[in-house]
Amino acid sequence: MRIRPLGNMFTEGFFPVLLHEDPRYRRIGPSRGTKKYRAWYAASRVFVTRTDSGGTRFSYSEWLGNATAVAISNTYHPDERDWSDNATKLLEQVGTDAVSQVLKEFWPDIKHKLFHKNPPASD
Repeated sequence: MRIRPLGNMFTEGFFPVLLHEDPRYRRIGPSRGTKKYRAWYAASRVFVTRTDSGGTRFSYSEWLGNATAVAISNTYHPDERDWSDNATKLLEQVGTDAVSQVLKEFWPDIKHKLFHKNPPASD
């Protein structure tokens, strides 16, 4: 059973609604920090999220959503997995989300450097 789509449904839809969290990643951009800070900030968003009221707190929807997806996936092969397999899968899911946030932070910069073409000089 594929966990990723199920995990996305729980982490970006179901749990954020129940827990009043905003799962969207907001890019801070190059004008607001060094590359190291931006990478740390992006990766840390799997631990910290904004609430609907504008505050911040631990990202319960990230962890509960992925844990729920892992638990549901165990119904397909329940005898082949133990607690360490489940913990590993959960950390893989959250790690994938952290890498995704870092890519979201830096992709516009990378895209600009790779694909930005200077307009031809007019005579």
